[in-house]
Amino acid sequence: MSESESASSRAPDALYGSAADDEARRRAFLRGDVPIAVYGLGKMGLPLAAVFAETGGRVVGADIDPAVVEEIRAGRSHVTGEPGLDELVADQVERGSLTATTDPREAATEASVHVVIVPTPITDRTEPDLATLDAVVADIGAGLAAGDLVIVESTVPPGTTAGRVRPALEEASGLALGEFGLAFCPERTASGRALRDIRGAYPKVVGGCDDESARAARLVYEELNDSGVVPVADATTAEAVKVFEGVYRDVNIALANELATLADELDVDVADAIEVANTQPYCDLHEPGPGVGGHCIPYYPYFLIHPCETATPLLETAREVNDAMPAFTVERLREGLARDGKSLEGAAVALLGLTYRPGVEELRASPAIAIAERLSDRGAEIYGVDPLVDEVPGVDLEPLALEALAEEPLDAVVLVTPHEEFESIPWAALERSSDDLSVVVDGRRTLDETPLETRRYAIGRGFEP
Repeated sequence: MSESESASSRAPDALYGSAADDEARRRAFLRGDVPIAVYGLGKMGLPLAAVFAETGGRVVGADIDPAVVEEIRAGRSHVTGEPGLDELVADQVERGSLTATTDPREAATEASVHVVIVPTPITDRTEPDLATLDAVVADIGAGLAAGDLVIVESTVPPGTTAGRVRPALEEASGLALGEFGLAFCPERTASGRALRDIRGAYPKVVGGCDDESARAARLVYEELNDSGVVPVADATTAEAVKVFEGVYRDVNIALANELATLADELDVDVADAIEVANTQPYCDLHEPGPGVGGHCIPYYPYFLIHPCETATPLLETAREVNDAMPAFTVERLREGLARDGKSLEGAAVALLGLTYRPGVEELRASPAIAIAERLSDRGAEIYGVDPLVDEVPGVDLEPLALEALAEEPLDAVVLVTPHEEFESIPWAALERSSDDLSVVVDGRRTLDETPLETRRYAIGRGFEP
């Protein structure tokens, strides 16, 4: 069959390889004539599926967790902390624009646009773990039809879409690229602002495995994203863009953290020096802190370190520096206690903020976990204070309600993650109730305006005189 015959024989709802012009394909997409499947309904996947539903009108979300699917079918969002998401999901489910299934192959059979946004973590050996991606690609391939468009949004090592996803789809479907489309269009969203980011806080990056894939993917995201689309040469370039964004932040934070460790020796307020240095337009130093958490920045360097044969000493050093900050925090805590003749063993320590970011219910790679583990190894008695989570799986700490903080006799307090709720902590009452309070470690310098009689150490500022 010739290329023109193949294009003309494809279903009218196809965006890839259709004989219709862009405007006709765009109208079909907006009318809901193009069925869409979104694979992975987690913190980023559900907001994406909901925005696709409000834009294109026919979306099925696939997730292997029955509880997640049940919630969505009932018009409820299982994702918390995302402004507007509860209402959007309820509205789209009520309209019939959004539904969900635990059967990815069923979704693949029904859809002509397939959007993959499943987790891509790292293993215990810090190697990229693409097992979930592989499983979803196999499911899509089983239902892939001519004219379908597959879009990968999951962050992956550069080269994955062309070198891993494409051959897997071709093998599972019996089709070749050119009969179906394939593009990489990275997720560029942050927890707590997903809808705003997806709708256009900044442009969408689009890279296709062929020109027609890029054109079809661009058509889709121009309708979702008010800031438009930035096309790049190919899928591998788009993959590199996403990884580079995360690597830049990791290396920059590592520089700030290393500078912060010099505060006492230099007798310099490093955080203030960074702020002033950033008034120069060519300087953009990030802020130091007790570590780097979340499901992105601590992982993405390994998407280059492991797959690439070329040495990446800067990326590896940055990871070492950032991974060392919890230990640095504990050592400053130990020094503060020692000034009162105390040791970590048996010390009662409250950790303020267990999640990796303020206002975000996410524990993955949180610095608080590493700090708690080190304190536990040194024999400290640890209390965890967090308005969003009650416990940390696998970590030995006692949950403590914020309201009860001033009632517990403490030797030290470590502010790791500055949740908004911590602004109301009655520090004067806390100091009065804890006669033995020896040190407050301020990991994020959020207590600058708080009058404290207790010895204070702020990362980036050092010990107060």
